[in-house]
Amino acid sequence: MKRKIVVAVTGASGAIYAKVLLDSLGTLSDQIADIGFVMSDNAREVWKHELRNESYTTYPFHLYTKNDFNAPFASGSAHYDTMIVCPCSMGTLGRIASGVSDDLLTRAADVMLKERRRLILVVRDTPFNLIHINNMKTVTEAGGIICPANPSFYSLPKTIEDVAATVTNRVLDLAGFKVNSYRWQEGY
Repeated sequence: MKRKIVVAVTGASGAIYAKVLLDSLGTLSDQIADIGFVMSDNAREVWKHELRNESYTTYPFHLYTKNDFNAPFASGSAHYDTMIVCPCSMGTLGRIASGVSDDLLTRAADVMLKERRRLILVVRDTPFNLIHINNMKTVTEAGGIICPANPSFYSLPKTIEDVAATVTNRVLDLAGFKVNSYRWQEGY
């Protein structure tokens, strides 16, 4: 069965994670029915600063504006089954945890939680304060998955993209995709 997925990018540092995730999703077309894509204004600025380009405009996914509440994934009736917020800022986490749906990104996250569908937040901040931790607890109790952007190194990554892929491959696993990635004591 092909999946309908929402990918959201916030203004947290770590645009490389979003890029590697989007690149990987582009290779999984046999597992995907549709990808809805939304970015915050800050996400666009961080992407330009950290990656020195605007390649987010080149992906073959529909890029919705942050206030387009007519996007299909703004409603549970569209049956998008997974949403990944990568990277997820602490401000976005806080709005999701509080049920504040003031833009398309937070509305879509609210839909995922209310419909009991998969919501994966790739939080990218350090250190966490108690407010962050309590917001992560709240989202987890509501059914979301917190997957911090903590890379692993046992696969011996050689490039920054390889390091980022140690996180994004784990995210894709959590989302239910079949991905070819390093498995402990199995190799590739």
